[in-house]
Amino acid sequence: MKLYENGAYLINGVDLVEDTGDVNAAVAAKTGSAPDKEAARKGTMAYNILTAHNTSGNNEDLQIKFDKMISHDITFVGIIQTARASGMTEFPLPYVLTNCHNSLCAVGGTINEDDHVFGLTAAQKYGGMYVPPHQAVIHQYAREVLAGCGKMILGSDSHTRYGALGTMAMGEGGGELAKQLCGRTYDIKMPQVIAIYLKNAPRRGVGPMDVAIALVGATFDKGYVKNKVMEFVGPGVSNLSSDFRIGIDVMTTETTCLSSIWRTDERTKEWYDTHNRPEDYKEINPAPVTYYDGVVEVDLAEIKPMIAMPFHPSKAYTIDFVNANLKDVLHDVEERAKISFGDKIDYSLQDKIVNGKLYTEQGLIAGCAGGGYENICDAVDILKGSYIGNDKFTLSVYPASTPIYMELIKNGRAAEILETGAILKTAFCGPCFGAGDTPANNAFSLRHATRNFPNREGSKVQNGQIASVALMDARSIAATAANKGFLTSAETFEGEYTRPKYYFDANIYANRVYDGIGKPQPEVELVEGPNIKPWPKMTALTDDVMLKVVSEIHDPVTTTDELIPSGETSSYRSNPLGLAEFALSRKDPNYVPNAKEVQKVEYARQAGTSPMEDPGFAKAYETVKTQFPNVDPMNTAIGSTIYAVKPGDGSAREQAASCQKVLGAWANIAHDYATKRYRSNLINWGMMPFLYDGDDKELPFALGDYVFIPGVRAAILNKDEVIKAYAVTADGMKEFDVRLGELTDAERDIITAGCLINYYRG
Repeated sequence: MKLYENGAYLINGVDLVEDTGDVNAAVAAKTGSAPDKEAARKGTMAYNILTAHNTSGNNEDLQIKFDKMISHDITFVGIIQTARASGMTEFPLPYVLTNCHNSLCAVGGTINEDDHVFGLTAAQKYGGMYVPPHQAVIHQYAREVLAGCGKMILGSDSHTRYGALGTMAMGEGGGELAKQLCGRTYDIKMPQVIAIYLKNAPRRGVGPMDVAIALVGATFDKGYVKNKVMEFVGPGVSNLSSDFRIGIDVMTTETTCLSSIWRTDERTKEWYDTHNRPEDYKEINPAPVTYYDGVVEVDLAEIKPMIAMPFHPSKAYTIDFVNANLKDVLHDVEERAKISFGDKIDYSLQDKIVNGKLYTEQGLIAGCAGGGYENICDAVDILKGSYIGNDKFTLSVYPASTPIYMELIKNGRAAEILETGAILKTAFCGPCFGAGDTPANNAFSLRHATRNFPNREGSKVQNGQIASVALMDARSIAATAANKGFLTSAETFEGEYTRPKYYFDANIYANRVYDGIGKPQPEVELVEGPNIKPWPKMTALTDDVMLKVVSEIHDPVTTTDELIPSGETSSYRSNPLGLAEFALSRKDPNYVPNAKEVQKVEYARQAGTSPMEDPGFAKAYETVKTQFPNVDPMNTAIGSTIYAVKPGDGSAREQAASCQKVLGAWANIAHDYATKRYRSNLINWGMMPFLYDGDDKELPFALGDYVFIPGVRAAILNKDEVIKAYAVTADGMKEFDVRLGELTDAERDIITAGCLINYYRG
């Protein structure tokens, strides 16, 4: 895999000319004329889809209106509550509510099913579509029913990626979906576009997750595609089925790119024909001369079966390398664990080496990444005639939709799965976020799923429970299962891949899914269970702000799972105050009580009691007044802030930000934000996403110190590039600079209003 240091021209979809110095002659030799770089930039598929959906009249500052939206049952309640509070009376665009995350109703009594009933009545009242639990995972339903070539879809899940079907899709926090429901737009600068140039064909035994892991491993640490669009081109695309492309595409989220798009062809057309939607297909290609801001050149024939070791999809190795270097690789994982867990837990993987081989206790093929038809059928071919054994190793297979499940039953593959000792389950996203198939303590799990962050498998480090997850392709998981849990590459399989044809049964959805798109029924009453609560009142930003540092995180990257845990806490996603109790609980258990102590002072201030009544704030203000004698504590918002090096990798869940806000936070201070999604979530909840350029090891403040920012409201509205802040410590005050980065005018207004809801209410 080669990452270009420069941009490049793609000629007729085949020839690459890297932009090193004077390339005019090289391009002219292939096209007959010297290139126009700016014109060639407009030749990308991404540029043309984005501009077709832009409403601003300015193709550099985009204001996008999407064709469709989709949410699942962890996010749709909060989004609809936000939109209702902001004035929405009906869904102005097709909005699909799926139920694939909180499908299990064993946690919190009636909580999860109450959310489902809310979703159904919301779809009826506002004119949407409702997909009942176990019918399909969110992204498979979108592929089967919603995608369309040249269309754009916005989803409230980070893996909203349908580029393999010619659809530009983006996963964002709930605030961005609420904006669309209120008739507003998705505002971004025209993103850079990176060509993912595929050549040759995959070797036998290699599946889409192998290519995806290699791609994430090559790009993530370098930030090569961060907040950019990945555009899949080159002759190798034609050598991949649509299912294979989908399996790569869904994992592009793990590179931290903004979105993805693939050129379409007869394979894509076959997908739409199979799913009874031929009208949604059209051929999409880059222009004959197209300029890309970078290139990742991928030789599919060189990729071997891969494994992403704990605790990130970018920790990529070939399976052969791991098997040949077991002790060293496992030691590296143990060292990485110390960064995340410190001394909270005694973590070792050396006992997984049994007779010189890596023994694993669990295999899972599941969800939007692994639960595709071709993945499962190839896995069955490898497993056929084998048995997973009666020791610790288990195997579960989750088809991504009921139509896939039904076809596996009709063609006999379901029976063949069960004959091996594996379990076949319904469509459910739980194994991907820690709410299903939690392994035993100290167990090692192999998963064809999207993520392997800490706690994503359901373990709880704070309780002394830890399991490890590695990501692998379904084919190598099947080979490992056939070898009764010992890590095995699919390249060892010498049998036949039968590749049975897929037949999609549309009646499954026609008979069960509620489709009220464009047919709102205002008279329908929303059914709100006792756990469904509205967002609490939030105040506008004052002229000055006084913050207290309530948590410090020095990990290189902090995931959204660490900011607000997944798993059983998802049952409380419809209860802002209830969920906030879990904020940072697996990273910093002191965060919630620390934040609440600050919030008490702010509540008292709003009720008329001076912050000077609190000893800590009184001392801080006494120090501040030596330099700013006119500061008025009664007219200065008080809040908490956290410091983290690079927060927000992973999920789109807005609750990673809203829980901080609900607990009284006004800002984050970071060197960088891992994703646009998390930064946008902070903004939409009225939090200032401060950037600090100083040394992580020499911060001007520490845990428990205060940060005073005079004139912050004016600085935001005046678009000041640098904002002066003051660390208030036991030794006095220390001035330092923070930045907010690029903000749209609307984003500045949202922050100063206190949150998106306040902004819309005016």
